[in-house]
Amino acid sequence: MKPHACAAITAERLDVPFYNSATTPILVRCDWHELFPERHMVPKRLAVPLMIQQEMRMWHRAQVGERWETMRPYFLGDPHGARSSLFVTQDTALAMKRVYMAMVESGMFGPLHMD
Repeated sequence: MKPHACAAITAERLDVPFYNSATTPILVRCDWHELFPERHMVPKRLAVPLMIQQEMRMWHRAQVGERWETMRPYFLGDPHGARSSLFVTQDTALAMKRVYMAMVESGMFGPLHMD
């Protein structure tokens, strides 16, 4: 796996029994290269560009722009609320929404997909 500029992601097989004997428990760690000052949440200055980077990878293959409500679980993580999650604050989530909606409204993904 190619190293990421913001974090090191590792996976470790655990030797503990689970309720299903065919299950292989894996512990996945994300060790960020910097400390997060606000309650260990991803700061806006990292969350927004990481979201942009992810979305820009496939913009040329997109056929429609998805609504924020559709994409919110992918951007904010799960579980999430309407404007925050366990990973980002309300301020960060609102900044992500503004930037994402600007990309969608530019038409770069295609016409807005209406459910």
